[in-house]
Amino acid sequence: MNLDAAYILITCTLALFCYIGFKSSSNEKVDDDAYLSARGTQDWKQIGLSLFASGMGVWILLGPSEVAYYGGFWDVTGYAASASAPLLLIAYLGPMIRSRLPEGVTLADYVEVRLGRNMQLYVGLISILYMFTFLFAEFMAIGKVMKQLTGMDPLVPMVLVGVITAAYTAYGGLPASLATDRIQGWVIAVLVSLLLIFLFGADTGKLIDDAMAYNPGGYEETWSYGSMGYMGSFKSGLAIVVAVTAAEMFSQGNWQRAYASEDDLALKKGAFLAAAMVFPLVFIMGVMGTVAAGQGGVADPSVAFFHLVSDSGNLIAAAFILLVVSLVCSSTDTLQNAIVASISRDISGGGVGIGYSRIITISMVPLAIFLATGPTIMGFQFNAWSVFGIFLFADILAAATVAPVMLTLWGGVSSKGALLGCFAGLFSVVIYGLIEPPTDSAFFMYLIHPTLDALPASEGGVTNLWPFVSAILGSIIITVAGSKALPDS
Repeated sequence: MNLDAAYILITCTLALFCYIGFKSSSNEKVDDDAYLSARGTQDWKQIGLSLFASGMGVWILLGPSEVAYYGGFWDVTGYAASASAPLLLIAYLGPMIRSRLPEGVTLADYVEVRLGRNMQLYVGLISILYMFTFLFAEFMAIGKVMKQLTGMDPLVPMVLVGVITAAYTAYGGLPASLATDRIQGWVIAVLVSLLLIFLFGADTGKLIDDAMAYNPGGYEETWSYGSMGYMGSFKSGLAIVVAVTAAEMFSQGNWQRAYASEDDLALKKGAFLAAAMVFPLVFIMGVMGTVAAGQGGVADPSVAFFHLVSDSGNLIAAAFILLVVSLVCSSTDTLQNAIVASISRDISGGGVGIGYSRIITISMVPLAIFLATGPTIMGFQFNAWSVFGIFLFADILAAATVAPVMLTLWGGVSSKGALLGCFAGLFSVVIYGLIEPPTDSAFFMYLIHPTLDALPASEGGVTNLWPFVSAILGSIIITVAGSKALPDS
């Protein structure tokens, strides 16, 4: 596609989202609470579209294809399940937390009431680490995708998206994000459907054959199975579900939308709608990764999907640009406002007003873009692999923390018991490393890189299940035992 035409299309799409974001909050006064919660304003359809759009991102064009390229059927299924499972949990747990803390905004608000300030800070920090990594990973992804599609300098779309989303999100807060989500949700759903119809309409039989074929490069050397017929990655697929579901429970954008729902029924129906939209979409995108693998190895598995549409013409390229911009805006504006909510409510204890919230929204974007450009800081290089490592570390922290927090909904959990449970979950990962030492790494490295030893050809897949299981089981056992031994007064 012509580069100038691509610039025009990106600019016009961003201008539309900016107009919607500003218009949604210009006709009414947005106070501190509405800025972060939009409390009780959204019906089930709006919540469903918002949860769908805000949970999607450019990752959907990269992650499922890459996971499928290596892992096969169960990794594809696990990835799809991990995208929808948090929404089902929100449908079930959201009303419970709303009833216990009607005036909350984030999950850590509930944690503070139930487990104390120290635990609130801990959960808030985990949430910010996960969400900010997600934010600059989205900027990294938009640069990579636009370069792949048009040859554009990756920094240009990063800056354009960052400036526009920060502008309308800083001005209108969560109401602006919700307003754009509705449009972005429909755009994403329609365009992905049309693009997949285009792909499957070409030669369905050949696509199925390619999806079932193994990577002709040979998985013995590349660890790439790349076949929907490969069924040996069940543990890896289950690990993806556990890891991503645990981490997404600390993505505060979901909890903000739980409080934005007009009632519990709207939240449940909206969450079910979003889950029903997410699962087939992620699954099919994963299948496309196995199709690309079956057609021959690609240099970069993360862009395997684009291998299928590389010669599709300007109309398809334009549709992709519109889709990519919608995906990145829907996720980044959510993350910006959710990070502000965590800083305001969880770190500062509610001491940040709307003025400072706007400053924080704007100031985080340059840092995220800088990290997305791949700098080397104190010997640590920010690239796709290292960012994946940060995600994994956040996933382990989340896996060790999610059970102590959620167990409080059924009573009997003390603040000291829960905190001990969180640390015990992390210690359990270290114990697993002593029992099953990772090859060529120290026993404690599972904390930082839980996928170690997940790729040998004996089992396949991209993720190691047992560090996550260790974290969850260890945290549950010590939370229950610690709460009985050290009950709250």
